[in-house]
Amino acid sequence: MADAIDRRGFLKLSAALAAGSAAGFSCVEVARAAPPEIPTVDTLSLRVLIDSAHDQFLKPATVQGVFHQPPGNGRGADYRKVLHNQWGLSLFAESKAAGEARTILLDFGYSPEALLNNIEILKVDPTKIDALIVSHGHHDHYGGLTGFLDRYRDTLSPDLKLYAGGEDNFCHRLSPVGATGQFTDFGQLDRRELAARRVATVLCEAPTVVAGHAFTTGQIKRSSIERVLPNTFVERGIKDGLGCDATHYSPAELQGKIIPDEHVHEHATCFNVKGRGLVVISSCGHVGIVNSVRQAQAVSGVEKVHAIVGGFHLGPAPKEYLTQVVGEIRALEPDVVIPMHCSGLNFALEAQAQMPDHVIVPTTGSRLTFGA
Repeated sequence: MADAIDRRGFLKLSAALAAGSAAGFSCVEVARAAPPEIPTVDTLSLRVLIDSAHDQFLKPATVQGVFHQPPGNGRGADYRKVLHNQWGLSLFAESKAAGEARTILLDFGYSPEALLNNIEILKVDPTKIDALIVSHGHHDHYGGLTGFLDRYRDTLSPDLKLYAGGEDNFCHRLSPVGATGQFTDFGQLDRRELAARRVATVLCEAPTVVAGHAFTTGQIKRSSIERVLPNTFVERGIKDGLGCDATHYSPAELQGKIIPDEHVHEHATCFNVKGRGLVVISSCGHVGIVNSVRQAQAVSGVEKVHAIVGGFHLGPAPKEYLTQVVGEIRALEPDVVIPMHCSGLNFALEAQAQMPDHVIVPTTGSRLTFGA
């Protein structure tokens, strides 16, 4: 089991909470620092609400005990409505343990239009949702959140919580324009909007149990050969109640500099499936998918990896680096690897080459079942 965060870390968390309260964020909590007791579930189902593609010709298949039910034609009752695909990810996770069911919505895609459309077509029941999780502070993972809440908030639990990895999730992101030194706005997750919709935010730098069935990794230790591949830039600070607590970061960041994004509070969402092992879901894996899995193992004390799922941000990876990372993934001995979103076609091909009997490539609308 991972050690509890040290006193310095606790003081940082306390400072972040105080800053949030001072900025008017009355609905902010900090997850407890003590290591949690990791739950075990009997079964887990992941419905891919949003991914980058839809393939109606996929066939049902069982790979290493994981059942993949493809989405079919992706049309609704009205044939003019079809699943929307976009650069982003959203997963509807349903788990069962000892006869009790829990539902978690993990990430929300790029736009509410796509998320709401696909919820309707796939006939998932959002009123069953027990908790929300955001993986990191990129718009393609939180963009559909407020629109989803506008549609469904009144049908959800009155004490609904959003679990975020930490302050970094709320920082301002910018996208570089080539090598010009110029940037375009890439937005920021606004806690004021969440508070207005009666959603409490839980900052999870420490590993945290969610809805009694899942657990988050907390801040991920970077110990593998992986590196953060180029993505966005980030600006720290709170302006007019919007942004992140810059006192939580480095002296350079305190000066308000725009710096390369290291995603210091990206976290993974995990389930321990009875008799199978860990299902580790890394929505983008900027900090490294191997690092994410190792963190899940350390937090849970469970070594067996049943499935590695989600976005691994290896689409832009150079060939030599990609081959090395896939080799590191293979060394973890997962039963299955399930790439989505930003993993890249290059990753899927390399994984199939190195682990030919251990890869599932789903699309928008797919359902993945573990432990059935």
